Formats: sequence, structure tokens, C-alpha cells
Amino acid sequence: MALTIREDRSAADLRAYARRAVSPRAAARAYAIANALEGMSRAEAARLAGMERQALRDAVVRYNAEGLTGLLDRPKPGRPPTLTEGEQAALAALILRGPDPERDGISSYTREDIAELIWQRFRKRYHPSSLSKLLRQLGFSRQKTRPSHPQSDPQAQAEWVKRGSRTH
Repeated sequence: MALTIREDRSAADLRAYARRAVSPRAAARAYAIANALEGMSRAEAARLAGMERQALRDAVVRYNAEGLTGLLDRPKPGRPPTLTEGEQAALAALILRGPDPERDGISSYTREDIAELIWQRFRKRYHPSSLSKLLRQLGFSRQKTRPSHPQSDPQAQAEWVKRGSRTH
């Protein structure tokens, strides 16, 4: 029993989509469906697009159900994140709060410090060099704030700004 192909787009529209498609696999699927819409046999349409008949059938099923988005590759599952979303939110809050110089002995976090913080807090290991990706995902950048001495005097700084070092 032949599988019908939805006809809301013409073969020319599918070929135009295939020319603009970023994914070569989605383009091949579009070309194969366009060939089938023009009356080629499924085997010939699939062969000309560089795929098997079964792959064309799967593409037609997805195209009928989802339209052009069905021609795109599905996202691959990949490795699950080491930290859960809740742990990531807690880590972001800790980083935003910053270290306490008296308690932690540091005035700003480095990736090594954050890796140790993750181990102490969540008992999960991160290598410091792999933390960059996680920190970017959490919205942090590599830029550091200008260091300030913990015992600096704000009043003396304000006086300096008022008087300044201007020479008139």
C-alpha cells in the first residue's frame, strides 16, 4: 500500500527549501520527497537523493506529520549534565554572592575555587578547565571585577574623587 504525501507544498517549493537548507540531510530528504511528488517511483526517488527506500518512507511519515520541520534531524540525547538544574541555580547564587575574604581566604573566585566549591557543596567533580562551558551556560563571563582591598576606606576614596589630582 502506497504512502500518500501531503500536497500543501509543491515539488518546486521542496526543491527551493532543499537549496536553502542548512542541513545536507534535510536537503536530501526534501529532494527525495520532491522527486516522489513528481511521479518517480519511491526506489528511484530515494536512490537519486542518496538514501534507501526505508529512509524515504520515514522522511515522508515525518513530513506528513510535521511539515518541513519533520525533515530536520532530531536532537541527539547526549550526556546528561553533571549538576541538576537546582544545583546549577544554587551554584549561580553562590557565585553571585561571592566569597567572604575572612571566611574563605580569597577575594574572588577562580575556576579552581569553583571546582572545589562544587565538590564541597554537591560532591560532584568538575575539572577547572571544563567549568568554562558551565559558567557560560549560567550567564557568567570570564571578566573579573576590578579588585579592591577589603579594608579600603570609601570616605577617603570619595574625598579623592572630589579633590582629584587635577592640575589647573
